[in-house]
Amino acid sequence: MRFRGRIHKFGDNIDTDAIIPARYLSIRDPEELARHCMEGVDPDFPKKAKRGDILVAGRNFGMGSSREHAPLALKALGISCVVAQSFSRIFFRNAINIGLPAVECPEALEIGDEGDEVEVDLLRGEIENPQKKRVYRIRSFPPFIIDLLSCGGLVEYTRRRLREGGRWNSR
Repeated sequence: MRFRGRIHKFGDNIDTDAIIPARYLSIRDPEELARHCMEGVDPDFPKKAKRGDILVAGRNFGMGSSREHAPLALKALGISCVVAQSFSRIFFRNAINIGLPAVECPEALEIGDEGDEVEVDLLRGEIENPQKKRVYRIRSFPPFIIDLLSCGGLVEYTRRRLREGGRWNSR
């Protein structure tokens, strides 16, 4: 569970309406949602972001409503993971449930500049910025969350477990 991509930086208190404005909530197609991702703070973001890029933010990322559209739009755009100083709890749960890693790092805004390439390694619990020759420690996820993320989210994780005869990972 390693992600390497360019940083796109945002500040504190980015709410779900900034991530995906409410006028798009009737859209069910994730690819269409992606075309409006982060429109509330940077209308050009969908043109700048490339598959595998990493969104970096300050405190309380994803605050506001509990809409699942927000992490879904980020994932559909190709954002490989979101690193923030802290997350709204409901955004964090929604992101993990759809298979989008949401990584808390107190130094999130220090890990690099806009456009720097960083590597997030969930198994080692590290974020590395080779340009700056810096490594930041992050809290590792429990093994079952790593399994859930590697399956692409809770639905696929559950399907896989049921295909395996209902055996659940007890780690």
